[in-house]
Parts: sequence; C-alpha cells; structure tokens
Amino acid sequence: MSQEKIKDLDQEIKCLLENFFIKIKNINEIEQLKQLEIKYLGKNGILFFLFQEIKKFPVEKKRIKGQKINLLKQKCLSLLEEKKKILENQLLNDFLKKDKIDVTLPHLQLSQGNIHPLNQIIKQIENFFLNLGYSIYDGDEIVSDFYNFEMLNIDKEHPARDIQDSFYLNQDYQYLLRTHTSSVQVKAMLEKKSQPLKIISSGKVYRRDKDDDSHSHQFIQLEGFAIDHINNINIRILKEILVLLLQNIFGKQQELRFRPSYFPFTKPSLEVDLVIKKFQQKNIYLEILGAGLIHPQVLSRGGYNPEKYSGLAFGLGIERIAMLKYGIEKISYFYQNNINFLNQFIK
Repeated sequence: MSQEKIKDLDQEIKCLLENFFIKIKNINEIEQLKQLEIKYLGKNGILFFLFQEIKKFPVEKKRIKGQKINLLKQKCLSLLEEKKKILENQLLNDFLKKDKIDVTLPHLQLSQGNIHPLNQIIKQIENFFLNLGYSIYDGDEIVSDFYNFEMLNIDKEHPARDIQDSFYLNQDYQYLLRTHTSSVQVKAMLEKKSQPLKIISSGKVYRRDKDDDSHSHQFIQLEGFAIDHINNINIRILKEILVLLLQNIFGKQQELRFRPSYFPFTKPSLEVDLVIKKFQQKNIYLEILGAGLIHPQVLSRGGYNPEKYSGLAFGLGIERIAMLKYGIEKISYFYQNNINFLNQFIK
C-alpha cells in the first residue's frame, strides 16, 4: 500500500475526531447523543469501517494504525460519557425547578403522642417519694402462694385465698397472678436482710372481680413501705406522709378522713377517704387507700426483729386515683385507646 494512502488514513482519523467534537458539543438531548454514538461506534459505524481499512495495510503498519483507531474510539467514548452526565444533570435540574417545593406553605399539623394519664399519676407519686429518699423496686406478676399470701400473714383460711378470688396457674394452687404489689415487700425484706429500707413499687395486679364502671379484673396498684429502727417509725409519721402525698395529688384544699380498718399484714390498720362535699347534702366519703404499720409477724418472717424494727406500708389503686382526680366515670376508658379521651391529658 502506498505511503500516500497511509497518510490519508491518519488525516481521516484526525478529521473524524474534530468532527465528533463539534457534533457532540452541539447536542442538547440524550436521544441525539445516542444517535451520534451509533453513527460512530455502532456495528456499522464509521470506526467499524476504519478497522476494516487497516486490513489492507502491511503487517508492520497494522499495529500502529490499530492503536490510533483504538485511541480515537476511547476518546469518543470518553466524550460521550462526559456529555451524558452533563445532559442528565440538566434534566434533573429542569425537573427540580418545575417541581420546586414552596417552603412558605403552612405545614400539616401532626398529632403527637403523650404520656398516658395512668403513667402520669404513677410518675407524680414516684417523684414525690424519690424526694423523700425512697427507691423504686420492681416485682414479678407471677408469684408463689408463699410470697403472695403466707409471708404476708394471710393464712390458708383467709377469704383472699379462695380460688374464686384469685387467678391460679396450676392445679396445686402454688402459683398465681399476684393479687397485690405487697409481694414486692416480701422480696425486698428477704434481699435487704434486716437492713432499713424505703421502697415504692407499682405494677399490674389481678383479682377475680366482676368488671363494672369502677372495678376491673386487672388494675395497677402502687405499694409503698419503709422499715427502720422502732423509734423512727410510728402511726403519726405514716399519717403525715399520707397527708402530704394526697395533698400533692389532689391539692391542699382536699379534705381527708382517716378511719380504723383491718388488713392481715398491718397492725394497726387504717383507710383514708376523700371527703366530697355536696351542696345542701351530707358529705360523701370515698375510700382512696389502705395503710398501717407492718404486722410484727410479717416483719419477723421477713428477717426483721419486731422488737427492734418497725415498718409502715400503704397501697393504692392508680385507676381509682386517676378517676377521682380527673372526674372519670368508667375505669374502662383508660384502656380503650380513644384518642379524644387521651388528648384531655396532654401536658
């Protein structure tokens, strides 16, 4: 092949690159770019025929000319890729301009969750006792007869042990769903091993009560108790604590009534009533909690010498407190997840 033919091929490669550069510079659409790629790099494109041309060259020239055409191909591919990115970015920018968000528009008001009213009451009581140096203690909901009854001076003949009043879990009646949080008191006494303690504990308790407006087979009870040297705890201190607690919940104007009562695990025992005054009618007394000094026999079973130690204890139902505080008529309202009802308690 003549030298003139070889020089013509070099000139053709140079012209192809210049023309390719001009054409790609003027392209403004992805589809045009695809057509240019097919024209130059497709199966029957310009570069394909160039590769066919070098077959006519002498062997010693084929390698050199093949390298030059490959460089042309790589340069074209590079320009195509670069142009493709530019066009895609332009498309994205155009789309964002058309779909631009107006940040001056008012946002939608999203409803927010809130602490459940029962948990609000629990937290309020816990904070009150934490300031008095009490600790929060947890207990199991499934307990043995030993923890729930026997250690608390509730003998086998006591009505509370009736299988019709408790949820037993096995046929020998050794395990049940706890009927009160007082089982935590037993656990704490055995763990503290005759050391002074001040503890509060809240949680679900279970009784075979008929569900009605003010009763439920499951409810939340909060228990508080303290054990110290016999000279440091008495009925007067217990009464002062209960007055401060109920004033913290219902306000200092709330009138209270203390009256004697009976519980097998306290001696003496008492109950506290809220006094509800009715216009031109007699006062109504609503029982709010039970309390007393821990029975000597309970102290002894828990590892405390009743001649050296004394204790106080009280228990209250969280739902009952909330119903009286907020004027709720039915206990079931707390468990229906009615958003309109719960929104009343947003703080």
